[in-house]
This record gives sequence, structure tokens and C-alpha cells, in this order.
Amino acid sequence: MERKIILFDGVCNLCNGFVQFIIKRDQNAIFKFAALQSDFGQAFLKSQNLNQLELKSVILIVGEKIYTQSTAALKITKYLDGAWKFGYIFILVPPFIRNGFYKIVSKYRYKWFGKKNQCMIPNAELKNRFL
Repeated sequence: MERKIILFDGVCNLCNGFVQFIIKRDQNAIFKFAALQSDFGQAFLKSQNLNQLELKSVILIVGEKIYTQSTAALKITKYLDGAWKFGYIFILVPPFIRNGFYKIVSKYRYKWFGKKNQCMIPNAELKNRFL
């Protein structure tokens, strides 16, 4: 099976909520997670010549493919349990519209949802899901 890794902003309350949402709907534990601020996240960004300060996006890595912004979020829904997989239909919306909305939420996410002082630390039960 191809590896599926989700990189997220570890200090963002919205992003942490999204990770918790995914974990509850990923009964087969196909996703692994890492904060963009983690050693893994920083090494990945560097290997792809991406600057974390410029990247306000969730990143989905599926095998060797990399997805960002709304495409990443929608592709994640494709793998979730239950009716959530039908969210993938929004991939039909042109990317400039989807990503326009995504960029607005990304820009104001700390103001609207708050920010933590440090990255989320997974409990013992979830530790093996985080890189």
C-alpha cells in the first residue's frame, strides 16, 4: 500500500481539529501525520525546496505525489470512512475557486480559530500514527 502522510500546521487550532477529525474517520489507520514544524516536516519541506513561512497549507503525500491546499483536503476525504468520501466530488470545482476560498481561511485561521504555543503531542494510543 502506498504511504499516505498528512503534514499540517502543528500550532494551528483549525489544523489540529482537522487532524482529529481525520483520525476519527480513518478506522484503518491509513494516514500518518507530521507537523510542518517537526523534524520530518522540516526535512520534507527542505527536500522539496518549500519554505514553511510561504506554505500555509495542509500537504498530502501519497506515494511520490504531493498535493496542497484544497486539493490535499479533498483528496483526504476520498480515503475517509462513511459518507465523508463523497466530499471528493468538490474536486470538480475549478482549483482557482477552491484555492481562493482555501487561501482566505488559511490567512485568517489563527485569528478565527486560535493558535497553540507548541505543536500537538499525540497520546500513547496515537503515537504510532505520527512521524
